[in-house]
Amino acid sequence: MTSNKHYEAFAAQNREQVLAEMRRTPLDALIIGGGITGAGIALDAAARGMKVALVEMQDFAAGTSSRSTKLVHGGLRYLKQLEIGVVAEVGKERAIVYENGPHVTTPEWMLLPLYKGGTFGKFSTSVGLRVYDFLAGVKRKERRKMLNVADTFEKEPLLKREGLKGGGYYVEYRTDDARLTIEVMKKAVETGALSVNYAKVETLRYGKEGQITGALVKDTISGAEYELKAAKIINATGPWVDDIREMDGSKKGKTLRLTKGVHLVFDKRRFPLRQAVYFDTQDGRMVFAIPRAGKTYFGTTDTNYKGNTVNPVMTLEDRTYLLKAVNFMFPELKLAEADVESSWAGLRPLIQQEGKSPSEISRRDEIFVSESGLISIAGGKLTGYRKMAETVVSKVVELLGQESGGVQYDKSATKTIPMSGGDLGGSAGFEPFVRKKTSEGVRFGFNKEESAFLAQRYGSNVDQLFALAESTAPWADSFKLPLVLAVQLRYSLEAEMTVKPADFFIRRTGDLFFRIGYVQKWKEPVIAAMAERLRWSGEQRAAFAAELEEKLTEAVEPLRS
Repeated sequence: MTSNKHYEAFAAQNREQVLAEMRRTPLDALIIGGGITGAGIALDAAARGMKVALVEMQDFAAGTSSRSTKLVHGGLRYLKQLEIGVVAEVGKERAIVYENGPHVTTPEWMLLPLYKGGTFGKFSTSVGLRVYDFLAGVKRKERRKMLNVADTFEKEPLLKREGLKGGGYYVEYRTDDARLTIEVMKKAVETGALSVNYAKVETLRYGKEGQITGALVKDTISGAEYELKAAKIINATGPWVDDIREMDGSKKGKTLRLTKGVHLVFDKRRFPLRQAVYFDTQDGRMVFAIPRAGKTYFGTTDTNYKGNTVNPVMTLEDRTYLLKAVNFMFPELKLAEADVESSWAGLRPLIQQEGKSPSEISRRDEIFVSESGLISIAGGKLTGYRKMAETVVSKVVELLGQESGGVQYDKSATKTIPMSGGDLGGSAGFEPFVRKKTSEGVRFGFNKEESAFLAQRYGSNVDQLFALAESTAPWADSFKLPLVLAVQLRYSLEAEMTVKPADFFIRRTGDLFFRIGYVQKWKEPVIAAMAERLRWSGEQRAAFAAELEEKLTEAVEPLRS
């Protein structure tokens, strides 16, 4: 293993040492929640010079941050709801996300087909997209275009022909949401934050006058408990925000309303979509169909949710609804249940608004500070994570300043801090960078396709994976793993705190969603390799293998109510 201090600080093998360091360190802030919001807060706080720690009860990004539509988008739908401020902010923020992480964010032209009797008319769409471009500060080359019927069909021949009037054409940004979260978290650790997954807050601790002072945290892997002390506690737990507020005795006033979104994945041979499409369904919901890596994924639903917060899954009703919607817009395909290769379901932690349907509820974020001093962040969108984090940390700075008589911290700098893997070293752009690394990777034993794949997934961190190739080859051979898979697995263990097989196949690679056959093929040797490297007991190995099997089944088999 490399001797790089920051690399070791985010290794699965070193989780207990990191927890021990959290216990020893008088923290300025303890963040509860390891999704994109918590990761963003950790980076912002560490970059300002704070002593900050983060604990996550599951794996990083295991909740909403690995279960989204996987778009860093500007929020065109919010323009329809006249949420001008949301459109302006997230539109500008998506450009920052792209600049700071080009390896996890890709510009994607989106087609909005316009139909007779549909939600969007040609004139209103043209004006709306122009306003959208203006509010979001869209680059000139990515500004909207209006298409006639023939041009719209040329972009996507699978579209329903009846009633088509033309289309709008504009740019969104596709992302790998879980890898985005991991890369931000890695940068936070590199900047000085302490961060651990599978560490659950059991109890909040209080001092004089009932002010919150820390938390008792349990390592759910080892069973050990740690008393952590911090000047400020930040609740960034997404769907669990109200659970932590309840633990604090401060769940009052505004509360969360959870809604569920489900996506289906099809092989591109069965759903050969050329072009990402955004359209309204027969009931007025807006849904996406997006090509990605030889697959097409489609979603999402938007229904009220009161079930298992830890593990929402696709139901029979979800699948039926989405198949009806996809066949309505792409009628020649006649997609059926057997065509669904995989699926995922996620929860949106929205702030309750009485009298509004799930699709109408605002995606705005809001900060709550309880009487005990617990700081909770609720609502918001993936795209706006950096700005949300900046606002939360600025609130922490303000409160610390009031209490300590003027402790000085730097201003937020995350606007220009590349996330891990995003520092291309002044290259002309991401595509030239990938070409350069593709030719370099061949020298380390990878073919051109594998080298390009690694460069695209890991960005500027690809050199670390290349450097592992020679010493990883004997390990790969011993478990009969392809070198390209073994290198990713080893890197994820040593630099991305991968603890379980599900962490690797779902959140470090996305393979369970987009290459489910690949997971079936390689799951046994990967589990064996992880068991050896992490020294699992027989009981742990069986439990982690069973968890992966459960995830594979849930991705395909709907829950029957």
